[in-house]
Amino acid sequence: MHDWDGAYIPMCYELTMCMIGSDSTLVFSISIPFPTTIFIENHETCRIFVLLVGFKHRRLDRKCNMRKTSFLVIILFILNSLGSVCAQPLVIKGIYQGKDLYIKNPFAPDGVGFCINDVYVNDQLTRDEVNSSAFAIDFQILGIKVGTPLEVVINHKDGCKPMILNPESIKPHSTYEITDIGVKGKTLTWAAKNERGSLPYVIEQYRWNKWVKAGEVPGDGTADETTYSLDLDPYFGENKVRVKQTDYTGKPKYSKSVTFNPGTSKITFSPQKPDTEIKFSGPTRFEIFDVYGNLVKTGLGKSVDVADLQSGATYYLNYDNSFGETFRKK
Repeated sequence: MHDWDGAYIPMCYELTMCMIGSDSTLVFSISIPFPTTIFIENHETCRIFVLLVGFKHRRLDRKCNMRKTSFLVIILFILNSLGSVCAQPLVIKGIYQGKDLYIKNPFAPDGVGFCINDVYVNDQLTRDEVNSSAFAIDFQILGIKVGTPLEVVINHKDGCKPMILNPESIKPHSTYEITDIGVKGKTLTWAAKNERGSLPYVIEQYRWNKWVKAGEVPGDGTADETTYSLDLDPYFGENKVRVKQTDYTGKPKYSKSVTFNPGTSKITFSPQKPDTEIKFSGPTRFEIFDVYGNLVKTGLGKSVDVADLQSGATYYLNYDNSFGETFRKK
């Protein structure tokens, strides 16, 4: 803050609005970085009101005798000459996992004090000691429960930057526990609890000698038990499915696999030497590879357009529960 004859002008600001009202009142808004409006009335006593969202209104007075135009020029000159000694806040979002967040706090550029001014968690000012080279944000003290979304705002001086030492501590973890999983008809249903942050569930189906993605369902992200479901595209014979989640570590966590037999008829395809199209006897997922192992077509349907494939070339076709069947493009 800058001491200006008894009034305080924020030193970290962004001028967002300036106007003169019908009652000859000068009004301009600045961001420090909180929304702030200053009213200056062109009377014998110039009153400055600083309105901070979520803070107590403060009224500051100073006496002045100057014309409105001169006053406007001086105010804008002061603001522009001050510059900004505050940088853009460092913002990090995540999910509380029951662990503290550790911050490295370098010295201020002028060598006086430390870089960080203050820290807010979900709009709440923390009580952590920021006047030290390193400190921890204790979310539990703030009454935050595990699984709660977090927004940490670190306001700091310009010319320096704090460092988050363990950002992974508030990233969603794959901690789900499956309480029930099964297939009824063509629908996979599972129930899970103890989630810590929303992560997608990826449903995989074993076909063509590999696990293939069959769909994706967003996780609820809470500790409460939640039931999920996904309609499958089963193939002829015994099917096998599972669900998985992958968190920031990149390591997937799998459920147990479930086997079922949907009782569907076996799918066939024709012709063996297609010109423009291959037709299936029913809807099916399919893959087409060239002789070099490159995937050239994939999809789900009762037919596939092959007009753009190379004439006379041989291709490998996976469909339904059939693997590695061949056809030659006419």
